[in-house]
Amino acid sequence: MARMSWLDSAGETTLIDEYAQKSGSFVEAMADGNIDESEVKAQETKLVDLMKKVEPKLDDDQHAEITELLCELSAYNLMQMLHMIHSSRPTTASTWRP
Repeated sequence: MARMSWLDSAGETTLIDEYAQKSGSFVEAMADGNIDESEVKAQETKLVDLMKKVEPKLDDDQHAEITELLCELSAYNLMQMLHMIHSSRPTTASTWRP
């Protein structure tokens, strides 16, 4: 399997979200347009299984770097989601006064 770069050709934008959106588990979960609790749990199980497979293969320095990478990726995903939610809110001011 060819290595998929984590970054675009300019090295400035992450491609991880794009890859995730094309993954079989994501496509299948999104088929009905709704993510339910069982789909979240199934994804967590898949993630935990991959962590158990990869973590023992890392030396301490690699482990520290990848832990930081995963934390920053999670923070980025949360920030992106919150920004999208905030940006999609209506911008009209309320005229209601108590």
